[in-house]
Amino acid sequence: MRQVDLREYVPSDPIRLSVAECDSLRAVLPSLTIEPAPGVEGEYHLTPGSTIGALELGALSISIRPKLDISRVLFLASYAMGAFKLREMDRFNFEEALSLVEALALALTATARRAFASGLLHGYRTQEEAMHTVRGRVRIAEQIRRRFGVPLPLEVRYDEFTDDIKANRLVKAAAARLGRMRVRSQQSRAGLRWVSARLANVSLVEFPANAVPVVSFDRLNAHYREVVALSRLILRYASFETGRGGNRAPGFLMDMNVVFQEFVTQALREALGVSDRTFRADDRIPSVFLDEAKRVRLKPDLSWWDGQTCTFVGDAKYKRISGEQGPNADLYQLLAYATALDLPGGLLIYAQGEEQAVHQVRYAGKRLEIATLDLSGTIDELLAEVDKLAKKVCALRQESYHADRAA
Repeated sequence: MRQVDLREYVPSDPIRLSVAECDSLRAVLPSLTIEPAPGVEGEYHLTPGSTIGALELGALSISIRPKLDISRVLFLASYAMGAFKLREMDRFNFEEALSLVEALALALTATARRAFASGLLHGYRTQEEAMHTVRGRVRIAEQIRRRFGVPLPLEVRYDEFTDDIKANRLVKAAAARLGRMRVRSQQSRAGLRWVSARLANVSLVEFPANAVPVVSFDRLNAHYREVVALSRLILRYASFETGRGGNRAPGFLMDMNVVFQEFVTQALREALGVSDRTFRADDRIPSVFLDEAKRVRLKPDLSWWDGQTCTFVGDAKYKRISGEQGPNADLYQLLAYATALDLPGGLLIYAQGEEQAVHQVRYAGKRLEIATLDLSGTIDELLAEVDKLAKKVCALRQESYHADRAA
């Protein structure tokens, strides 16, 4: 298998690809820019967009490293999921040569060792089956429906104390997903084998990426928080049907645009002390339209709602496009949100590369603020910057109340 190592937003050296490989990459990774290398037939420069991770496509193995440290990417993604905050990811000190998949394998092994140190977690699981002896309760209705009066076997329901529970199933499924990828590090492969061996009696379940279950924690299973959070993260982004049409490929792919947006949303909720019903993501807002005919629908990334009334609107951008057209487009978009929601202004949050700025829109009376969130500092510094953003949100929300009174 040919290995191709790329880095987020960095053009590669010329890489030889067949026409079929180019077509498959374009279908599976739409954010990847493929440009012919000047003067060389059959070779291309590959420039990844915001999607990072790993992908196997036929005889081609693609690895895309993030610009941020891997530990920071995992922290952002875990925080965005609203589960356990993997603050201690920084302690792993992942080597530069490791791919994201290999780093995840090492992290999963380390967290599993700590979780399993005092034995596997057990719990009660309800079982329903046909038996020749009575155990638990006889399911009378099922007995009549299935057995037509025949006394044996009996349809019964009982609770079994077992290690084959949801938390262990999540960990085993995550180890299996990573194990199907091309992992070059012997240490990473050995760690995944160890996790699978410890969970030999646990069922291997394929969890869909969009339906990874949540585990409730208390003092009895709190030591499983970290490994379950990491397992849920792996299962959310590891896919074996990546792409569209007939293109299928095993991969672990993260769109940093989505990760950044979800992190900002979740972090601001916590800083503001409000729920997801009040401070909503784009998939939970009521229908917002720019025009009277309701043909131009808008979906802002960030919004604060008091019942059916929006009192704040904002947008989160992971990477600002170079040149004048991109930033202007972001401001136009924010202006459309503020206009459609009848707000005095809005907040545009960038992950990098921007100066703090305030734009007063001529004739419209709208005030558009630009803020940045530096992702490269320590976690405490990052969360302190989120607190500053929360104050900006409150200030803009207060302005909307003043505007309503003035009207």
